[in-house]
Amino acid sequence: MKREGNIKISSENMMPIIKKWLYSDKDIFLREIVANGVDAITKYKKLVNMGETTENSEEYCVKIYVDKKAKTLTVEDNGLGMTADEVENYITQIAFSGASDFLKKYENAGGEGIIGHFGLGFYSVYMVSENVEIFTKSYKNEPAVHWESDGNATYSIEECEKDGRGTKIVLHISDDEKEFLEENTIKSLVRKYCSFMPYNVYVNYKGDGKDEPLNSTMPLYAKNPKDCSDEEYKKFYTDTFMDYNDPIFWVHLNMDYPFRLKGILYFPKVRNKLELERGKVKLYCNQVFIADNIKEVIPEFLMLLNGVIDCPDIPLNVSRSFLQNDKQVQKISKHITKKVADKLTSLFNTDRKKFEQCWEDVANFVKFGCIKDNDFYEKVKDIIIYKDINGKFSNFAELLSKDDQQATDTQDTSKPQTIYYVSDEQQQAQYIKLFKDQGLNAILCDNFIDPHFLSYIEYKTPDKLKFMRIDADIDSALKSEDAVEDSVIIDIFKTVVSDDKLTVKTDKLKNTEIPAMIVMDEYMRRYSEMGQLYGMSESDLNKTIIINTANPIIEQLKKLDLEKQKFTANYVYYLALSSFKKLSVDEQDIFQKNCIELLNNYIK
Repeated sequence: MKREGNIKISSENMMPIIKKWLYSDKDIFLREIVANGVDAITKYKKLVNMGETTENSEEYCVKIYVDKKAKTLTVEDNGLGMTADEVENYITQIAFSGASDFLKKYENAGGEGIIGHFGLGFYSVYMVSENVEIFTKSYKNEPAVHWESDGNATYSIEECEKDGRGTKIVLHISDDEKEFLEENTIKSLVRKYCSFMPYNVYVNYKGDGKDEPLNSTMPLYAKNPKDCSDEEYKKFYTDTFMDYNDPIFWVHLNMDYPFRLKGILYFPKVRNKLELERGKVKLYCNQVFIADNIKEVIPEFLMLLNGVIDCPDIPLNVSRSFLQNDKQVQKISKHITKKVADKLTSLFNTDRKKFEQCWEDVANFVKFGCIKDNDFYEKVKDIIIYKDINGKFSNFAELLSKDDQQATDTQDTSKPQTIYYVSDEQQQAQYIKLFKDQGLNAILCDNFIDPHFLSYIEYKTPDKLKFMRIDADIDSALKSEDAVEDSVIIDIFKTVVSDDKLTVKTDKLKNTEIPAMIVMDEYMRRYSEMGQLYGMSESDLNKTIIINTANPIIEQLKKLDLEKQKFTANYVYYLALSSFKKLSVDEQDIFQKNCIELLNNYIK
């Protein structure tokens, strides 16, 4: 007998919350009803294992059918099914009252704050449907049931005919949602949301023996790490992230206590060391896709990686602000961080050569992680390495212990030790040569994150380290002991250099080839670089030009007539400037004219 009834929820409120809260990701309805089907199968299998019912040889699976002509999308499972009373309880009352609870709880919250809608799964079908039917038959010996509603205040329920246990949900797709009647669209959504469902999911199942499921019921991350080969890890990476460059290495997460957590995090090949490329960490719950890059669960810096994490213990029907303060979630996040740090440390300790080969790909990730997460920094601070100007890798402890380090005999050991660095090998080639000639060393810091990271290291080790760019000052080891100031040379340069931000000094360098060098105070330059983000120009910086009185050109300068003195001083200034920075258009024009004039005089 057909019965009709009223859904106990205000129909005026229901559809607005559907559109308001779920409109941006309405395709999630497919995940919800497929997940419900999977859940029904799982429950039935448990009953079988408990001896409360028996099973036949039928494959446990979820089948999706797209009928464009009839404008229907059907999702069918062979789980435990429902009786009439269960349909009344779980569909009519719980699903729709769940919508009411949802409205009350989140009516003043931002929609982006809700990360999951489990428990409201069935109700999500009305985002794309104008009418929904359910045909279900319980594993119990009771008649099959047909339920129908357009999502407003009424529904109908009656007995029907249905072959076999399980539930079939028929969505009559709205005219403005016709995209969900395209087979390729549905297949794409299945791959997105159901890739790792524990039972096969088919689209337009034919039963001719040629049907292929669109998912993998036993994803690699669910296996024991010792049972996985390198080739399997690489294939899983390619299939999941469509990246055909092999990852450099990975971390397999696998634990059951004190919380359940499985997953694989991959370190991808870096395409551009001048930027942080955002990866994609997919979060699953019991093999059901939840979302990408949920920073409340996965630390922000780990999102530079690609990976899959499955954690059944994460609460989903909550706001993200709740997740941020949930102690269990915090433990999960810390554990993931620890496992990544352990992997990096293990590689450093067991295969230093491979670690150095991989460093360029992981450097930005590690440095960003240190800046963002102090616990991560404490775990990896001893494995952070830098390549020096001789091509060798060292961590900071090794740098400070080397005999060829730039610390001089006169350095006060009670003060932080200076480590010089290079930010641009080509631009600073002149300075690098000076260092190499005197057996001094410097590290390469040419990634965009390095200035921030060096400042962070100074903050963490104020009594041990300070960093200076190789063009920030002239180390005492580069100078001759008998150097004296030459006021005449200084005056000559002051007459030709119009930059009022430039200080002229003389010194006697051990290297006699270089006529002059420009240096800039390290911390003034750092302050300026920060200021440039807010519109300050580099011309506002104070610089110093060091005239090398040991250079033959400078030694002859006083013997020249006034005109040649000015020309030579001007030429030396622009030569030094070109080794210090990229010349502006006007500076290039002047320097070019000087070069042409020099050539004209030479060939006369």
